[in-house]
Amino acid sequence: MDGHFTGYASLFGVPDLGHDVVVPGAFAASLARRGPAGVRLLFQHDPAEPIGRWLTLREDARGLRVEGQLNLAVQRAREVDALMRQGGLDGLSIGFRTLLARPGAGGARRLHQVDLWEISLVTFPLQPGARASPDPGADPLVAEIRGLARRIAPSRLPGPALRPRRPS
Repeated sequence: MDGHFTGYASLFGVPDLGHDVVVPGAFAASLARRGPAGVRLLFQHDPAEPIGRWLTLREDARGLRVEGQLNLAVQRAREVDALMRQGGLDGLSIGFRTLLARPGAGGARRLHQVDLWEISLVTFPLQPGARASPDPGADPLVAEIRGLARRIAPSRLPGPALRPRRPS
């Protein structure tokens, strides 16, 4: 693996273990202002443990989708990379300041706007569904080779071999 990974750092409409529920659009203003470069990639929320950078951060229908790159020149990032490849570490957790929240059902707090300042790879995420996985296909060389293979591959082979057989 080259340190690339993808995942969801937050899921919309799903209560975390602290009873917070993030609503769609909660990250929009922060992401527009900061961009991926303005959000730190840390290990276990430790500001002394930066381990890489965010390539993309975006909201989709499910939640906050992330793509990150571990800096494999950093010892801790190499350790995290090894743990992720082996399945021993896959949690994601957000560090933020609440800008707008409202009470929700069942004692939950609905987060409508947050200032996102870091996302960490963690052992135990507060939102159990916030997970990351190694993404070997995100390697730019791999993507380029796959794209070239699609462009040069014949769209279909000539002859009857490609025609579906009809049952007799």
